[in-house]
Amino acid sequence: MPVRDTLKRPLRDLRISVTDRCNFRCPYCMPREVFGPGYPFLRDPQLMTLGELTRIARAFTALGVEKIRLTGGEPLLRPDVPELVRTLKHTLRVPDVALTTNGWLLEKSAPALKAAGLDRINVSVDSLNEETAGRLNGLGFSTSRVLRGIDAAAAQGLPVKINCVLQRGVNDSEILALAAYFRERGHTLRFIEFMDVGNTNRWSSDSVVPAREIVERIGAAWPIEPVGPAYRGEVASRYRYRDGAGEIGVISSVTEPFCRDCHRARLSADGKLYTCLFASLGWDILGCLRSGADDNTLVEFAARIWRGRMDRYSDERAEALAAGETRAKVEMSYIGG
Repeated sequence: MPVRDTLKRPLRDLRISVTDRCNFRCPYCMPREVFGPGYPFLRDPQLMTLGELTRIARAFTALGVEKIRLTGGEPLLRPDVPELVRTLKHTLRVPDVALTTNGWLLEKSAPALKAAGLDRINVSVDSLNEETAGRLNGLGFSTSRVLRGIDAAAAQGLPVKINCVLQRGVNDSEILALAAYFRERGHTLRFIEFMDVGNTNRWSSDSVVPAREIVERIGAAWPIEPVGPAYRGEVASRYRYRDGAGEIGVISSVTEPFCRDCHRARLSADGKLYTCLFASLGWDILGCLRSGADDNTLVEFAARIWRGRMDRYSDERAEALAAGETRAKVEMSYIGG
């Protein structure tokens, strides 16, 4: 029962936040001054249980979802994540199940994730410099443990991609060092333009390192050439090294928006359905389930929301900023990025 929104975009991908908690305090996602002691994180009864996650995921697969990514917060803080992966792969038979993590718990978790059937993993690495990495994770944690987690995942045979959020004057001086490190290890590195997600990350357009500049700087060190998307709706523009040493990706939501072919829905840890990373409001699909809805009702609930979808925030950002318009947006740590 495939569905399309008002702009004829199908529903293909679902991102599920399994917790709103994180063991890092990255300023662009969960700044420490906001998410400090006393912050009202969700309590266990508010979170989706494994059974509820399964039923909701089944409803989305009925609508055409082929890819599910588990996010947070930090998803590996939730102990039943391997069991959820196993259910998605072997019970629901989702073709592509992935996970995004900060890598702090990955070294220990990698064997269980591989055994459960996880298809691939993304790890956030914003700096190789210990001091800069400590500032960017907000708590002074060493990047070496994250790098060991990446090695552990690779040793299990899990395909690993690296995500790096670039900010002007913060970590953009490391573009070439990061590219060199991960191309030597055979991992695709994806640079992400700093985005105005939520309301607490102090985003400024002056902090954005444009995709074109990133490509030019890497291309000056190692010749690269563009590669077509691996699948419809891929958000990263891909470039391969001409010497055969893998590839990089650039996610350019600010300078080169890709709203026109966005196929992603997002599910918060308390079961709210969001149709855009920059949305203000979500629809309570968990509440629908807990009110006694059967599987057909869940499918129709999600389908009705998607059919009415009109989101294209990144396309409209520049015009809105020029007009001085502002709006409240859901925080990245709650919606899962």
